[in-house]
Amino acid sequence: MMIGLAVLASCEKQPKKMVLQGQAQGSYYAVTYFDEQGRNFQHEIDSIFHAVDISVNLWVHNSVISKVNRNEEVTLDSIFIDNFRIAQEAARLSNGYFDPTISPIVAAWGFSYKKGDSITPQLIDSLKQLVDYRKVRIENGKVIKETPAITLDFNAIAQGYTSDLIAGFLDSHNIKNYLVDTGGEIIARGEKPNGQPWIVGIEKPAENWDSEQVVHTRIALCNKGLVTSGSTRKYVERDGKRYSHCINPKTGYPVEHQLLSATVLAENSVWADALASICMVMGLEQSLPLIDSLSGVETYYIFVNKQGELETYATEGFQSLVVE
Repeated sequence: MMIGLAVLASCEKQPKKMVLQGQAQGSYYAVTYFDEQGRNFQHEIDSIFHAVDISVNLWVHNSVISKVNRNEEVTLDSIFIDNFRIAQEAARLSNGYFDPTISPIVAAWGFSYKKGDSITPQLIDSLKQLVDYRKVRIENGKVIKETPAITLDFNAIAQGYTSDLIAGFLDSHNIKNYLVDTGGEIIARGEKPNGQPWIVGIEKPAENWDSEQVVHTRIALCNKGLVTSGSTRKYVERDGKRYSHCINPKTGYPVEHQLLSATVLAENSVWADALASICMVMGLEQSLPLIDSLSGVETYYIFVNKQGELETYATEGFQSLVVE
């Protein structure tokens, strides 16, 4: 009987490793999955990226969000409605430290598809009047704004949302073990065929936008979303000073605290994405109580201490996943 079992086991079909990579949403993507049938889902995944682009990509002139921002007639699709709902929920959760109406201030600083403006206190004060998530809603399939000049920006969650869409597609095709990475917004399911977990690296904060990537910490990831938001690669320089892309909606100015990156572990990638952005705007001391109040959420912070040295802080659940 034992010999028969051994022969049977040796004849079992091993799943084939499939790796799909490319460029999308202004960044890279990498989808790795194991499938006994060896199916190539490149076309379907490309279609998902296209669907997200024509819905919520600000760089696409005729996307749904671009038409909404121009106050044109447009039919809202499920992707737009999902992103709107998640963004509003993140805004309420963070008491406005996350705000999808921050678009005009992001554009003014030069972190958008538009060229930046000359920043003055008067300009920021005027644009802040357009930043308030409570002044926009969806009603009867239409976006209702209290002021027509209000515009939306879902860039802080769109890549995490895309990773979750791809994960949902793989789930629907009975793929049990995969790792989806859309520009650093990651979601993992299952494990490798040898029983080993997916290992994901967290980058050490970079000196400049084009600095070589250096892994700071590795964790074992299983059935969770993981996103790192940082202030060191995305920035603009004005009058010799570097400004982070992490802008506080309450002040209209880039943050200047000592937190360099926040990595968030959550049930899915879109919420990890939103929460990582919230952490970077609020800073470590303000965001940690919020994170601690959320079930199933863990964080890893990299910051500069009073001596000017890199230091880290991890919640207990996150620390348990660190791989030496």
